[in-house]
Amino acid sequence: MNLQQLRYVVATAEHRTMTDAARSLYIAQPALSRAIRDLERELGMTLFARSGRGVVVTAQGRRVVKLAKEALDAVREIEALANHSRSAEKELRIASTPGLEPGLAGRLLHAYSEKNPAVRVHVMRCDGRDGVVSAVRDQRADLGLTDLPVPTDLISHPLERQEVVLISPPGLDLPDTVPVARLNGMRLILPAKGSARRREFDQMFIKHGVRPVAACETDDRGTWLAQVRAGVGSLLWYRGVAEQAVRAGLVVRPLNPPIRRVIAIVHARRRLPVAVQDFLALAEKGIAA
Repeated sequence: MNLQQLRYVVATAEHRTMTDAARSLYIAQPALSRAIRDLERELGMTLFARSGRGVVVTAQGRRVVKLAKEALDAVREIEALANHSRSAEKELRIASTPGLEPGLAGRLLHAYSEKNPAVRVHVMRCDGRDGVVSAVRDQRADLGLTDLPVPTDLISHPLERQEVVLISPPGLDLPDTVPVARLNGMRLILPAKGSARRREFDQMFIKHGVRPVAACETDDRGTWLAQVRAGVGSLLWYRGVAEQAVRAGLVVRPLNPPIRRVIAIVHARRRLPVAVQDFLALAEKGIAA
């Protein structure tokens, strides 16, 4: 038994359906169901009775849920002590996705460092939103910089809406502003099937009634621009990486209608060190604009 399993139990009890609980935890529903079954088998008791499309907490389950909440509260208190210790050392650790680090993160950190020169700032580059969420949850980072949505056990502070652009190899016969309808049948480099990011892309395509061709499916973001440069396909990514793409000899085009995502600072539900609070206050005053 581990803390992650306790979080799963509490979320399932609070949401009363595996689907809603999995969504709040930002994991796949089958993975949550499997984790709950494994825990029930390990404990030798039934925590949830399946009822139609939802679940009902059993008598034993109610006791376990109560203890799980107490255990998670105790962990948060211990984390607060650690945060207080780090605060005394004037340290700030921020996890960021690769696409946001050079732009938005850079602007925020420059403004923060000017006002707080005594604070040591460490930026951790994570592999996408899931990596940022994991770093914040595991206490490897005080704050995370990523796009939304994030699991409901984290608190988010929206900063700005960032535009999604089309990054293509040179020579493609496309207008300067690409109608979203032109994505239909276009060869695109996409996240791997089954990943949270891929599900978001697929939902976006359904919303706009387009069906691109998956020229490459990978979560290795470090290879995406190289794949475009090799002519494998085009890429949908944030304008924040446009400068990097142009330097690589690629063509960046906006979409019509524009597609934008909300970028936010996220953190766990706990008391934050002073250095972290100062960073949040600075960001919320609009210095990132």
